[in-house]
Amino acid sequence: MKTLIHERVEKARNGTNPYVIRKMNSGWAVIGDVQFLEGYSLLLADPVVPTLNDLSFEKRKQFLFEMSLIGDAIMKTTGCYLINYEILGNSETALHAHIFPRFLTEPDKFRKGPIWFYDWENAIEYSEKEHGDLKDSIHKNLDQLILDSA
Repeated sequence: MKTLIHERVEKARNGTNPYVIRKMNSGWAVIGDVQFLEGYSLLLADPVVPTLNDLSFEKRKQFLFEMSLIGDAIMKTTGCYLINYEILGNSETALHAHIFPRFLTEPDKFRKGPIWFYDWENAIEYSEKEHGDLKDSIHKNLDQLILDSA
């Protein structure tokens, strides 16, 4: 069954996914469609597999390591105080990791709770005009982290 993740990976491969931050060894770093927390990003596995458990041990390590590098780049870019990582798969059975920056300025009812308490329906949508510099900065920081980790 094709999911939104399959579609986004296909678009990333052919250069038509506007959310792409950069190609990773394990997939694609992309900025989130919504930016209720500035810098929210994802790692989409490529090739697309149903779950983390469908990857070999080496590929799992690569995916999780690269997920953490994206988190490091977001922290460096946004100044957030921590990153929440989530791999769910309940509604989109295709491996992807949500990478959420968390800020001390968030209201307590959101900062101390799951990210899913936010109003996703009315969240600020990503736009290149408004968030393009943010995406570029995450990209630059991620490039440097990848060089440093080599």
